[in-house]
Amino acid sequence: MAKLINYCLLNVVLAFLIIFAVMEKLFRPNPNSFKNTFCVFKEQNHTEIDGLSIHYQSKSGSIYYYTKSGMYRLSNHWGRLANSKWRLEPLNPETDSKIKLGFAQWTCFYPDNALDKLYYIEANFVNNTVNYQHKNNPDYNNKAILRTSFETTKRIKQIRNLLNLTAWAKHFDYDDLAVLRQKIVNKLIFTNKTLDEIKREIEYNI
Repeated sequence: MAKLINYCLLNVVLAFLIIFAVMEKLFRPNPNSFKNTFCVFKEQNHTEIDGLSIHYQSKSGSIYYYTKSGMYRLSNHWGRLANSKWRLEPLNPETDSKIKLGFAQWTCFYPDNALDKLYYIEANFVNNTVNYQHKNNPDYNNKAILRTSFETTKRIKQIRNLLNLTAWAKHFDYDDLAVLRQKIVNKLIFTNKTLDEIKREIEYNI
């Protein structure tokens, strides 16, 4: 009886493994489901795709590998694609290769369009960098103002100028440029005031 039970259990396990292998092979998400999406990929070492089968290759040469948990994308171009915004967060330290491998979980693909206020801005004052995130990001705390893609792009350009240039500061009386930068940038992120309004308020202590 014990041998029969063990034999049956072995057959069940083998059947499960066969079904799982077939499901893995047949797992091919519809390419249309990725259109008009925003996603942040995390850069990975190229060894992560060793043994994986290519599921799709675009005309521009980008290669896609699908898994149950998410997508690997091997490409030399990131950012604004034909109909999506797919950003890559690089490894630290950054790799020298122009062809980067990124991974994103399926739950990290969010809807994108030009009309809705979907994005918020976040700044890193240590590295003097700025970027945007989607409101469906689980880290969003509802404090930064949500904006459309166009509004977000405009503010990011202003913030980058503030972080990387110094000529604009000659009109202000300040002791610490870093503190002044942070004050203006935060107002651009957390209010709807224009840059000119913010500068005027600070300059004249309004």
